[in-house]
Amino acid sequence: MKRSWTELRISVRAVLSLAVIVCGLYPGLVWLAGQGLFPRWANGSLIEREGAAVGSELIGQPFSGPEYFHPRPSAAGSGYDGAASGGSNLGPLSKNLVETVRRRMADFRAENGLSPETLVPADAVTASGSGLDPHISPRNAALQAGRVARERGMSLDAVLERIRRHTAGRGLGVLGEPRVNVLTLNLDLDGAFHAR
Repeated sequence: MKRSWTELRISVRAVLSLAVIVCGLYPGLVWLAGQGLFPRWANGSLIEREGAAVGSELIGQPFSGPEYFHPRPSAAGSGYDGAASGGSNLGPLSKNLVETVRRRMADFRAENGLSPETLVPADAVTASGSGLDPHISPRNAALQAGRVARERGMSLDAVLERIRRHTAGRGLGVLGEPRVNVLTLNLDLDGAFHAR
């Protein structure tokens, strides 16, 4: 009996020690490191306009006006809903996916005044795995540039220069693909984005 009580005391001490470490010390250290070393990223990379947060550089949001660059489609709820993050999970043999992509391709071409033969980038017609991707490919942005320039009364060169300004390269020079942040690009076009 004495041995059982000893083992029970040791077990309770181990659980309490682990609870303090895993539920208190570790999260506290991670929070301190994030706030101390990367405060902007740790707090959601929020972008403010006139003192109010208008979005995050890390989460996509819908833009539908013809004067704006449009993000890639979202499978997250009714669009960029963080609580419903996730892909459509439709496979390449899904008739629903094939029809959806065909419809989106036709809509993209019509909206941007492109010929039926124009190749449409995959990110213009498919949702990302999370459904919250804030980026589009430079090719996608370039195909939308003519429409945006016309709607805003800007030169195509001025719009293309803004796309170049908001294009991020590959991570560490080799990871991922070049990408354009739709929110910062659209805010720049509105004259409301100031690089930090």
